[in-house]
Amino acid sequence: MFQLIKKSKKSQARLGVLTTAHGKIATPFFMPIATKAAVKSLTAKEVKDLGAQIILSNTYHNLLRPGLEVIKKHGNLHKFMNNDLPILTDSGGYQVFSLAKLRKIKGDDIEFQSHIDGKLYILNPQKVIDIQVILGSDIMMVLDECVGLPATKKEALKALERTSAWAKISWDYKNKLNKKSGSIKKQLIFGIVQGGDFKDLRLRSAKEITSLSFDGYAVGGLAVGEPSKTMYKVLDYTVPELPENKTRYLMGVGYPENIIEAVKRGIDMFDCVIPTREARHGKLYLWKQSKSSRLPRPSAMLRARNDWYKTINITNAKFAKDKSPINSTNLKNYSLSYLHHLFKTQEPLALRLATINNLSFYLDLMKEIRQAIKLGRL
Repeated sequence: MFQLIKKSKKSQARLGVLTTAHGKIATPFFMPIATKAAVKSLTAKEVKDLGAQIILSNTYHNLLRPGLEVIKKHGNLHKFMNNDLPILTDSGGYQVFSLAKLRKIKGDDIEFQSHIDGKLYILNPQKVIDIQVILGSDIMMVLDECVGLPATKKEALKALERTSAWAKISWDYKNKLNKKSGSIKKQLIFGIVQGGDFKDLRLRSAKEITSLSFDGYAVGGLAVGEPSKTMYKVLDYTVPELPENKTRYLMGVGYPENIIEAVKRGIDMFDCVIPTREARHGKLYLWKQSKSSRLPRPSAMLRARNDWYKTINITNAKFAKDKSPINSTNLKNYSLSYLHHLFKTQEPLALRLATINNLSFYLDLMKEIRQAIKLGRL
């Protein structure tokens, strides 16, 4: 499923190719978020045209709306969205565990009420896989328990033990389904390492999860409130415990500098709501260098974000008369002044243009990173 092409001599960064049922993906890569079967304000084709190789959607939200019966009528999530890119679906566990007042855990079953209409649902490791089978995702994630940081060691241990138990149930169940269906067999399944910011727990979790031959491995429970330095420290001792011949996924990360530091530590996959969510609030991510030299000096790039990119709040008054283009590539024909006007008048086009800009930045960042690894600069 994963082919390692090159390892950096300067860091743990690597180039590879992940093969899915809907195509090959060059690593490292970033997944735009299509939580409710849509990247907000853009079509799937528009996201693909920006350079996306894969998108991420959410099991929990698709279960609630539009519901599995609707997805079944269309065939799968790809057809429902009119999307031919690979799709990774997360398990929905993070959303369920965030509903503290609306859920109860009984053994391996999680009973929860929909935040939409109060309807009662039950999730467990098998049902999460069944749902993702119906969605037809290229990569399915196992059900896990994620705790926010800071957390006590007791809390982190409890989540680790539950995550490991559910991983084994998920792995056994997926193997059982593989024998019944060739299409299900083509769906990849990833395990998730937990353990908070406790080294002994992370190493234990990595050992237990990698004892099961998943198609890839994710590091979960980071970017949930801890400082970036803590995240990097956890990655420093966790990533080396993950198999070299499998894809490594850092869930929910992050800011551009976080992505680069994680790539240096051997991570291949990323997702985050930052580019799309912040676009909706008028925050733009912009390169400081020209297209031909965005990352000319990795040392400077890694030292401080101000050396290579900047962010602006387009709603600030200083942009009201700024005739400068939004960016130098796909939005060079639109001015910052015009985008400022669109936000101030609450025109839907504002969200589209800002989202296009930010996703372009993130997807171009991954291209620059892959090129830097290829040329031996990262």
